[in-house]
Amino acid sequence: MHTPLTELLLRLHLFAAAPRRDERGDVPGWVMVTVMTIGLAIAIFTFAEEPLKNLLSAAFGQVK
Repeated sequence: MHTPLTELLLRLHLFAAAPRRDERGDVPGWVMVTVMTIGLAIAIFTFAEEPLKNLLSAAFGQVK
Protein backbone atom coordinates (compact mmCIF):
# COMPACT_ATOMS: atom_id res chain seq x y z
CA MET A 1 0.00 0.00 0.00
CA HIS A 2 1.42 3.38 -1.02
CA THR A 3 0.79 6.66 0.67
CA PRO A 4 -0.06 9.63 -1.56
CA LEU A 5 3.38 11.13 -0.93
CA THR A 6 5.15 7.88 -1.83
CA GLU A 7 3.05 7.52 -4.96
CA LEU A 8 3.81 11.11 -5.98
CA LEU A 9 7.54 10.61 -5.45
CA LEU A 10 7.42 7.37 -7.44
CA ARG A 11 5.64 9.11 -10.34
CA LEU A 12 8.15 11.97 -10.28
CA HIS A 13 11.04 9.52 -10.32
CA LEU A 14 9.56 7.56 -13.23
CA PHE A 15 8.94 10.78 -15.15
CA ALA A 16 12.49 12.04 -14.55
CA ALA A 17 14.02 8.67 -15.44
CA ALA A 18 11.96 8.23 -18.63
CA PRO A 19 14.03 8.11 -21.81
CA ARG A 20 14.12 11.44 -23.60
CA ARG A 21 13.08 11.87 -27.19
CA ASP A 22 15.42 13.55 -29.61
CA GLU A 23 14.29 17.20 -29.72
CA ARG A 24 16.54 18.36 -32.56
CA GLY A 25 13.87 17.91 -35.19
CA ASP A 26 14.23 17.13 -38.84
CA VAL A 27 17.13 19.31 -40.00
CA PRO A 28 16.92 18.46 -43.74
CA GLY A 29 13.20 19.19 -43.62
CA TRP A 30 13.78 22.61 -42.06
CA VAL A 31 16.44 23.39 -44.66
CA MET A 32 14.03 22.45 -47.45
CA VAL A 33 11.25 24.60 -45.96
CA THR A 34 13.63 27.56 -45.59
CA VAL A 35 14.97 27.27 -49.14
CA MET A 36 11.47 26.90 -50.60
CA THR A 37 10.23 29.92 -48.63
CA ILE A 38 13.09 32.05 -49.90
CA GLY A 39 12.47 30.84 -53.45
CA LEU A 40 8.78 31.65 -53.18
CA ALA A 41 9.51 35.12 -51.82
CA ILE A 42 11.94 35.80 -54.67
CA ALA A 43 9.42 34.57 -57.26
CA ILE A 44 6.63 36.74 -55.84
CA PHE A 45 8.88 39.78 -55.57
CA THR A 46 10.07 39.30 -59.18
CA PHE A 47 6.53 39.55 -60.54
CA ALA A 48 5.02 41.98 -58.05
CA GLU A 49 7.86 44.34 -57.16
CA GLU A 50 6.27 47.52 -58.47
CA PRO A 51 2.74 46.90 -57.10
CA LEU A 52 4.22 45.98 -53.70
CA LYS A 53 6.29 49.17 -53.63
CA ASN A 54 3.22 51.24 -54.52
CA LEU A 55 1.13 49.46 -51.89
CA LEU A 56 3.71 50.04 -49.15
CA SER A 57 4.23 53.67 -50.17
CA ALA A 58 0.48 54.29 -50.02
CA ALA A 59 0.21 52.58 -46.63
CA PHE A 60 3.13 54.53 -45.16
CA GLY A 61 1.72 57.72 -46.66
CA GLN A 62 -1.53 57.24 -44.72
CA VAL A 63 0.32 56.78 -41.42
CA LYS A 64 1.68 60.35 -41.40
